[in-house]
Amino acid sequence: MSNIAKLQKVGDSTFGRIEKINSELLTMTYGSLVTQLLRDFEDTDAVNKQLEKMGHKIGVRLIEEYMAKSNPSAGSCKEFKDTAEAIAKVGFKMFLGFNAQVTSWNQEQTQFSLVFQENPLNDFVELPERLKTEGLFYSNLLCGVIRGALEMVQMRVECIFVKCPLRGDDVSEIKVTLIDYLKEIVLEDE
Repeated sequence: MSNIAKLQKVGDSTFGRIEKINSELLTMTYGSLVTQLLRDFEDTDAVNKQLEKMGHKIGVRLIEEYMAKSNPSAGSCKEFKDTAEAIAKVGFKMFLGFNAQVTSWNQEQTQFSLVFQENPLNDFVELPERLKTEGLFYSNLLCGVIRGALEMVQMRVECIFVKCPLRGDDVSEIKVTLIDYLKEIVLEDE
């Protein structure tokens, strides 16, 4: 094996290891982030909003990595239904390590639910009863990520957590509603 081939092999395995470490680091530090937000805001609605805003900023940036790694064919996500499948089967797998199911389409095909059993953000977490009754959605960051990423591909959506195992549900469920398609703005040179 040539030195270049050895280097490429080492680089590939190192890259995979770095991604795994980053995922584990996020899982372990996410709880500290939520705890600090609860201390700072002392209101679960405000914490839910902050997590969603943080997720939005992440989603705006993650879409570039998604497009580069998934190499979607041109026009593959023009329809909202195709976009839903891409989020569930590619996006969740790529960034969280599991697939989600797309369910509960409305008649107009503008609303669906993402349902998933696994959620690494929930690992090693138990919510106090007070936070459950006050309406904390611990993984609300994911709603913001979806909203931010779809905004970058010209879709304005609303994402709402409706079920969470940390609150006693059997699965996690995020409801995604298409509000409208954004128009691209092309600036003309003066």
